[in-house]
Amino acid sequence: MLLRSLCALNEGARNSLEDISGLIERRSRETAVDVKTVPFSRLDNWVVDDKGGLKHSSGKFFSVEGVEAETGYGSFRRWTQPLINQPEIGYLGLLAKEFNGVLHFLMQMKIEPGNINHVQVSPTLQATRSNFRREHHGRKPFYLDRFEDAAPRDILVDQLQSEHGSRFLRKRNRNIVVMLDGDIELYQDFCWMTAGQIKALTLLDNKVNMSARSVFSLLNPGRFARPFDDTRALSAFGKALLLSAGTDHSVHSTDTLLSWLTGLKADCKLVVRPCPVNKMPEWRVSEDEIARRDGKYFKILGINVSIAGREVTSWCQPVIKAAQNYLCAFIVKEFHGVPHFLVQAKLECGNYDVIELAPTVQCFTDGGDDGGGENESGDPVPFFDYVRVTPPERILYDTLQSEEGGRFYHDQNRYMLVMAGGDLPEEIPEEFAWMSLKQVYTFLRFNNFVNVQARSLIAALPYV
Repeated sequence: MLLRSLCALNEGARNSLEDISGLIERRSRETAVDVKTVPFSRLDNWVVDDKGGLKHSSGKFFSVEGVEAETGYGSFRRWTQPLINQPEIGYLGLLAKEFNGVLHFLMQMKIEPGNINHVQVSPTLQATRSNFRREHHGRKPFYLDRFEDAAPRDILVDQLQSEHGSRFLRKRNRNIVVMLDGDIELYQDFCWMTAGQIKALTLLDNKVNMSARSVFSLLNPGRFARPFDDTRALSAFGKALLLSAGTDHSVHSTDTLLSWLTGLKADCKLVVRPCPVNKMPEWRVSEDEIARRDGKYFKILGINVSIAGREVTSWCQPVIKAAQNYLCAFIVKEFHGVPHFLVQAKLECGNYDVIELAPTVQCFTDGGDDGGGENESGDPVPFFDYVRVTPPERILYDTLQSEEGGRFYHDQNRYMLVMAGGDLPEEIPEEFAWMSLKQVYTFLRFNNFVNVQARSLIAALPYV
């Protein structure tokens, strides 16, 4: 079912890929969008508290707070930084339905205030608890009842997954996929797409948003494959990926990998304490921004937003603006014909459970490591130089992808998948491990094991 959908770029699809691309471009041109940076004093309904942080006057939505982090993991042991505290769990939901034997997903053409472009392909439902409880006094999100009232037999995926641990404080969303058995009304800006079409758009710059990539990454073609599925449309690498997604032949057993990760978590100290933003020595608070004194890492800005067609058409809010882009990359290597992914156990101070599985490389594009928090460690990042100088013939994909457009402003990072060559060192650091794709998907089936950057890379794996 899922495999056939992965192979359906045009034939068997409700809409052609060309028509979908045209819809995205047309909605970008037609939708009125106005986003201006403004001083914090002009953020209606937001206040700077006596600690220098930002909060909504209603006590809802989210706040910007300072923390001091202390850890024994890595070389840099203590730092301070602001984080977004959004203690509510929202929905990232996909509706799925078969048309003539081909699985389709209902996707939304959605504009977020922080998108570097306008429209990006989003899940059917992308809503915080404040949104679907209508704390903003806007309209109810479309299709919300399809997720709230879903019968257990119709749920394909239902998990709590994390977001950026270096920007959010223990933030999680409910990632859910619900199978439909009947007709539904199709509202403006919604479109049925096959898995192959979503994959194809994910391999282009800034077409599929982070929320859609997150929930789409949880669908394992190996798990949903049928015995007589036609694999002729798959590329040679796609067939190898399908083997890796379904086989039990791997370098390490899953029990061994779970013990490895559990041991790292058990031995790792992480203490995160509240710290007033205006008392953090490396940071300064002004009328216009909360920023590092040296200009590194990121800053907090205020924006005034007007977007036609949203549940609420105008509002104000704080956002994070990164000082530079990240490089997020998986190195892939075949062992006995089975592709394996070099996975990193990465600490970030906002993680729900201290350490999550991350891409092989997750650092600034100049090679500076955020170390799991926003710190000043000058240690070389393992495998960064290896990925940076990988010859073009070993690069499986290389795209720019936007991060969370609801809280981050014009934030796009470079995502890469590269094949290892014979020059890759056999010895790897203690915090790295080789996993088959089936093992990655096994960890993905549970909450808070695989971080959002790794999920974005898994969502884009090219099968055709």
